[in-house]
Amino acid sequence: LSGLVGLEDPPRPEVPEAMARCAAAGIRVIMVTGDHPHTALAIAREIGLLKTAQPVVIGGDDLRRLSPAQLQLALDAPEILFARVAAEQKMHLAEALQKKGEIVAVTGDGVNDAPALKVADIGIAMGIAGSDVAREAADLILLDDNFASIVSAVEEGRAVFDNLRKFLTYILSSNIPELVPYLAFVLLRIPLPLTIIQILAVDLGTDMLPALALGAEKPDPDAMLRPPRARSERLLSWGLVARAYLFLGALEAAAAMTVFFFVLDAAGWHYGEPLARTAPLYLEATTACLATIVMMQVINVFLCRHPRRSVFAFSLSGNPLILLGIAAELGLLLFIVYTPTGHWLFGTAPVGAEVWLFAAALAASMGVAEELRKKWLRCQAHAPAACDRTEGT
Repeated sequence: LSGLVGLEDPPRPEVPEAMARCAAAGIRVIMVTGDHPHTALAIAREIGLLKTAQPVVIGGDDLRRLSPAQLQLALDAPEILFARVAAEQKMHLAEALQKKGEIVAVTGDGVNDAPALKVADIGIAMGIAGSDVAREAADLILLDDNFASIVSAVEEGRAVFDNLRKFLTYILSSNIPELVPYLAFVLLRIPLPLTIIQILAVDLGTDMLPALALGAEKPDPDAMLRPPRARSERLLSWGLVARAYLFLGALEAAAAMTVFFFVLDAAGWHYGEPLARTAPLYLEATTACLATIVMMQVINVFLCRHPRRSVFAFSLSGNPLILLGIAAELGLLLFIVYTPTGHWLFGTAPVGAEVWLFAAALAASMGVAEELRKKWLRCQAHAPAACDRTEGT
């Protein structure tokens, strides 16, 4: 009596899509398995890991005979997989990729995977099928043992990094209009345009909720369509600082000082004329300066949703927390400007409609300037020549 038994352990249905997302995101996936090369090839083609007809397949015995230099050259192959490898070979492969400057994540579930999980930049152990030793050696534990969850985690990580930059851009932008009034006060011998308590009203009051709302933005649809950032790239980059301080912040400072002098000039004030800290004109002028900064930040929260894409590419309902934050911001500003308690706490006075209209016009102007800057960046990134022709028509 004879018989034939066949066993199949198919990949999860969501893995092919996860592989496609990895390819689009610039993430290289290399299969390292103890299975037979034919089995490894079949599975790799089924999940979309291999596209070419003749990928490089290296067995454990062949890998053992490769010198370090030969292995470095072999890893340059566009499509490569390793079969029938031993546990220590998996660790050596991770080390070889690190020598090439790659950031290496290793997945594993067995006791023999522990060395590779330990040496990798990110060791990922299986939470269901993984051994205790593997989980102890890993940096992350995958609770559902699903490769697609790793890809989703990469997208979420990119979203967190992007949102932190949006938060920093928004918060840092208001530093310049808070600093410039003090510099003008010292250098130009003018009345102080913004008091310390009013600065605190911006930093600890009006700015907080919109900034937190930016930190809760959904992942950018293009987050998994761009390559990984460089290892040397930092959260607080020169581009972010330049945009926040030298462009957005400078525009906010110019607008705040313009409205401050607008109120003084409308009342007949002349340069060099002293103003008491309790004078109605001084209180109104500082209030106008404060209100302008807040109005500029209302526009700025929309501008900070993406460093390149237009503000009109985002729907208002995409992040309702921003609308709630703006409502709270404006509510606090109205409390500061138009209530006796606000006047007593923050040294303010009511301002007329012309101040609000002027501040709103300047805020809209900043929005237009930033939109033009973003459009120029998009043109330079995609088709500078075509953009020049379009702009010239």
